Amino acid sequence: MTRLRRAERMSILHLGYEDKDQPGSGGGSIRTHQINRQLARRHDLTVLTAGWPGACDRIEDGVRYVHLGSGRTRARAISYFLRATRQAHRSTAHLIVEDFGAPVGTVGIPRFTSVPVIAMVQWMFAAEMTAKYRLPFQLIERWGVRQHRHFIAVSDDLAADITGRHPGAEVQVVPNGVESEAFLTPADIGRFGSPSAPLVYLGRLDTTQKGIDVLIRALASIPDRPLHIAGDGSDHDKLRRLASAMGVADRIRWLGRVDGDRKYALLASAAAVIVPSRFETFGMVAVEAAATGTPVIGSDIACLRNVITDETGVRVPPGDVGALAEAVTRLLADSERAARLGAAGRAFASQFDWQTIAARQEAIYRRVAFARYDGGKP
Repeated sequence: MTRLRRAERMSILHLGYEDKDQPGSGGGSIRTHQINRQLARRHDLTVLTAGWPGACDRIEDGVRYVHLGSGRTRARAISYFLRATRQAHRSTAHLIVEDFGAPVGTVGIPRFTSVPVIAMVQWMFAAEMTAKYRLPFQLIERWGVRQHRHFIAVSDDLAADITGRHPGAEVQVVPNGVESEAFLTPADIGRFGSPSAPLVYLGRLDTTQKGIDVLIRALASIPDRPLHIAGDGSDHDKLRRLASAMGVADRIRWLGRVDGDRKYALLASAAAVIVPSRFETFGMVAVEAAATGTPVIGSDIACLRNVITDETGVRVPPGDVGALAEAVTRLLADSERAARLGAAGRAFASQFDWQTIAARQEAIYRRVAFARYDGGKP
């Protein structure tokens, strides 16, 4: 086996499942790209993602994207995981990184390759997928977790979950990050006292995980205030029908997918950003909103507790329409408190810098690769 020198460019194969450009993609795929675009300056990165109608292989920010399979929903997932195991078996990379992906989490890639593997865990939702589709995804995830030795988790909650399932594993916590543009976005503190400043939801249009249906129901009990919804996803039409049924359709502006500077400008214009998720991976939107100086109201659940603190926002029981409506109404009536939470949010979010986070992840990559290729000597 060729020795891997300390300064050598590594060849890294990243099994990413979800492409950030895929309609309906979430924050996990953004994290994958943000980390990889930093590392591509020093290493060779190839990301294998599931295909979808219209997907095109490409090189973006020095990262090569290759799509495996095609189709929709379950067929698409099955196609991807089968092809990913074959690619891992054939790989001559120095390191393989496997993102856990819906619905099974992991298919136990270390079982199919002699290349060192790191599991990148942003979620452990196979139990919820089992309930949704009535298929034994949870059993596959349980088996797959125990095939891995090295893990990176995005939160302390996930790390504890992994350790509980696999006590012998090595688990490191490396959180998500936020782009520097978020901190540079101008924000008008006067918006907190303005009745025209909107509430904002940013994310996938999904009721099972993201709980946006809870927000739409709560809007009916919140004093006349516009709601701007940015994102795409499979539940778009269902949510529009719900808004009509609740009598709030005329108060909602559907923006579609919003990225880049437009995204941060939207967050900075809000009276509050709402994150009503029933379960979460990390809560990147909460950190991005905090970075723009906007308070966040979100669910009191694992992962979000790490990024919506008592100093930066408000947490309410997940799925509780009344509690969410009350929390929003109280914050809208107290502009001084909103401004205080927003200012504290910017200071809090400063710790989530992509360059620093990518460097932390790279150090773990090198250590695991050296353990195989260089006798464990850094």
